[in-house]
Amino acid sequence: MLNSFLRIAGYLGALSVILGAFGAHALKSMVPPKALEIFETGVRYQFYHVFALALAGILYQFFPNKLMYWSGNCFIIGIILFSGSLYLLTYASATDSAAFRWVGPITPLGGLLLIAGWILLALGIR
Repeated sequence: MLNSFLRIAGYLGALSVILGAFGAHALKSMVPPKALEIFETGVRYQFYHVFALALAGILYQFFPNKLMYWSGNCFIIGIILFSGSLYLLTYASATDSAAFRWVGPITPLGGLLLIAGWILLALGIR
């Protein structure tokens, strides 16, 4: 589990930097300021939780239990749902499309999984 969480954290970290650069340079001219703010929130939370995922992977080495395992999984799924839904909302704004506006309610679910990841991480340290 240690290697899987760390490898995924590495990939998601690289993706955070790529998306952050895209947002700072190209996306600025494509979407209104509010949509850019939404995108930046997605990148910021993704990047924060990359470190949480890496921490879960490292801590799993010392505390190999189901709580730590599920902590890492909650961080992964939470990043996908929280940040991914914000990226799709930004895309909908950029294309002036209603196709992905339905994902808005998914964002809080992703946030709940990120919170659960932190709680499980804390409980998993025994």
